[in-house]
Amino acid sequence: MKNNLLKTLSALAVSTAVGVGGMASAMAENVKIGMITTLSGGGSSLGIDVRDGFMLAIKQSGRTDIDVMIEDDARKPDVAKQISDKFIQKEKVDILTGIIWSNLAMAVVPPAVRQGVFYISPNAGPSALAGKACHENYFNAAWQNDNLHEAMGGYVSAEGHKKPFILAPNYPAGKDALTGFKRFYTGELAGEVYTKLGQTDYAAEIAQIKASGADSVYFFLPGGMGIAFMKQYSQSGVSTPVFGPAFSFDQGILAAVGDAAVGVKNSSQWSKDIDTPANKAFVESFQKEYGRLPSLYASQGFDSANLIISAVEKAGGAKDADAFRAALKAAEFTSVRGDFKFASNNHPIQDIYVREVVKEGDVLTNKIVAVGLKGHANAYVDQCKM
Repeated sequence: MKNNLLKTLSALAVSTAVGVGGMASAMAENVKIGMITTLSGGGSSLGIDVRDGFMLAIKQSGRTDIDVMIEDDARKPDVAKQISDKFIQKEKVDILTGIIWSNLAMAVVPPAVRQGVFYISPNAGPSALAGKACHENYFNAAWQNDNLHEAMGGYVSAEGHKKPFILAPNYPAGKDALTGFKRFYTGELAGEVYTKLGQTDYAAEIAQIKASGADSVYFFLPGGMGIAFMKQYSQSGVSTPVFGPAFSFDQGILAAVGDAAVGVKNSSQWSKDIDTPANKAFVESFQKEYGRLPSLYASQGFDSANLIISAVEKAGGAKDADAFRAALKAAEFTSVRGDFKFASNNHPIQDIYVREVVKEGDVLTNKIVAVGLKGHANAYVDQCKM
């Protein structure tokens, strides 16, 4: 039933895209976007949220000159690359977007941008693409992978914790995560562990935490990995406080984790309680459209689409690559996260918040309790020689 539901949702999104882009606008030649994202299997909720946020912005824009094609990468790099090749060579897309996972981004983005296609990331921000492998056609509308972890490293240190135990999956984003945490955390570590990507049994890691003498735990385990870890951690009886990035305590995750998440502090560049007209309107319209609260991923999909829409408006389409690139760089859209601009390596400069998981009635959600980093860019700007 779950697979059928996902297929139905995907079909509806593609149907919406066809309706949105079915007629050429008098303003400009149609812009073709290929979305490659995870719509089935582990981590599918992340891709669904990115897709839904993106398509909501397209719908709200009322534009008829933007075509969006959507395909499921099943969280497999080879599948993502095959879809990318088809979008570029057969469909002649102007823009690619949608990838959730950094290992998939590394398989798709470098060859795509070298062929003159633009890639707008609504999620994955591997350090390589922010540094030495940066490219003028690659823009990240979410963050650089290290960012949220840097904010929480500084927060854990400021809160007086002396021996955190840190863990993440063994793939590019996991390595960036712990690198970012350690960049801003100033004390010693009780332990550092890289788990298997997609792992669901954390008995061994929890035993290590117990034996380590840790005074806190910081983990980056996105999607179902984080759900499994938190459930097992809660059941183990370990009382050491837990911290994390938003990816493990976001709206789509909390219902599955349950009350074990209440009180956990996590870092995010977005939260549903950011008090701006744009964010209030986004939260309300997303809930009305889809019957659920938006997640961090939904906000990133929404912002990515609005960035593209603003650049299409400014450049009169995407065929003039120089004009479109300059329009993207200008970032003349109203982000739901508040202030937003690009650093010289085309990654955001933005505030990173500390949130706390709370219960509002019967609904688990987050509220902002602090600003972790103000107007923060990333550590790889100087390595990018565009």
